[in-house]
Amino acid sequence: MAQSQAVFLEGSLFRHITVMSLTSSLGLMAVFLVDFVDMIFISMLGKEELAAAVGYAGAILFFTSSFGIGMAIAGGALVARALGAGDEALAKRRAGTTLTYGVIFGAIFAAIVWVYVPTFVALLGASETTQPLATSYLRIIVPSLPLLLVGMVGGAILRAHGDARRAMMVTIWGGVVNAVLDPILIFGLDLELTGAAIASVCARIAICVMAIIPIIRHHGGFDRPALPDLRLDLTPILALAGPAVATQLATPVGQAYVTRAMAEFGEEAVAGMAIVGRLTPVAFGILFALSGAVGPIVGQNFGAGQHDRVKRTYTEALLFCGIVVVLISAILFGLRGPIAALFEATGTARELVFLFCGPLALLFFFNGMIFVSNASFNNLGHPYQSTAVNWGRHTLGTIPFVILFSMWFGAAGVLIGQAVGGVLFGLLSFILVRRIMAQEAAPQPREPFAREGRLHALFHMRR
Repeated sequence: MAQSQAVFLEGSLFRHITVMSLTSSLGLMAVFLVDFVDMIFISMLGKEELAAAVGYAGAILFFTSSFGIGMAIAGGALVARALGAGDEALAKRRAGTTLTYGVIFGAIFAAIVWVYVPTFVALLGASETTQPLATSYLRIIVPSLPLLLVGMVGGAILRAHGDARRAMMVTIWGGVVNAVLDPILIFGLDLELTGAAIASVCARIAICVMAIIPIIRHHGGFDRPALPDLRLDLTPILALAGPAVATQLATPVGQAYVTRAMAEFGEEAVAGMAIVGRLTPVAFGILFALSGAVGPIVGQNFGAGQHDRVKRTYTEALLFCGIVVVLISAILFGLRGPIAALFEATGTARELVFLFCGPLALLFFFNGMIFVSNASFNNLGHPYQSTAVNWGRHTLGTIPFVILFSMWFGAAGVLIGQAVGGVLFGLLSFILVRRIMAQEAAPQPREPFAREGRLHALFHMRR
């Protein structure tokens, strides 16, 4: 039976944020935890070059996943706005067209990345031994990107409907499939990295299927897009997806630079960074989920013209972020020794793990601030602000600080410099969001999402 209520227009905002974030994070963490276990399995093989290959491949997979996140942001925002405005037919149509464009764009993007995988791996600084390992691993996984995009956009559509539980189950099923197949393929069939890659592809198939089924069964499905619908919705989709994808691509670009900088300190340092890279989303999965959780709440209330609730959503999301960071940082600090031992990390790798589980974990609050701000920008009709903030954070807020701190502290300075830049751009994002919210709340003789001149054509929601 179809459900179509704009459920975030009333009730406790902190409760909505908490429920959406916790359920979304469980789904995300199921996938991140499998990546984490992958890293443990690869470490158990006792081959440093395999761990380094996963580190390099992770930076490129982050790049491809970021494309999917951008498409998911567009789909979720458009459906949430339509629901907030009470237009169920528009919500169904936009769900169908966004999923279709996700498959088309994802296939094109995957083909380009697949062709240039060896070049990308080399640019990251991989050694001659590690390059073929990372390349073969990636060339198995990358073609499944369109399936992942369908799953990510489908999950965003479920969250736009307020269906946090089913959105959570999408990625949990993917995590279950991966967790079951990993040990069988890596150890049982002795496929090592190839086995891990095959397991990831199977997990993406599961994510795709489990995202589509509940939309059809419980939310009225989505319209099969005709050519006129695809033409009509291309402008609003690109108006959000374009800057959203550009926003998300900034993160892997910045991470690629950090990986390259870390490579100068040897493969032990890269392996340590890979451990931190797998540990971060597991530890702070709630904050990674916070962006997707806050977006529909902001979108529905903004679509309904409830500006006071929009402002309070942002403030209470930051409060939630602060509570989570303090609690998780304390846990990481207490477990830093066992975590390093779990990965058999020694030398530089152990130092990097201890650094992350100490002061750097607390600074992750400012990354959370950027996540919440970017979700607000996108759902308030200002996606280019999130693009500017994210690219600024991963260029001006990364490169000079990494160079400076790595000169002072070596490999540890790479992570320190990256964190310091996050503080500055987190504060900048806060200032920009508050200014935009004040402007939108002021009485103005215009329709929601309309913009002067050319931006009017981009953001006006045609019916």
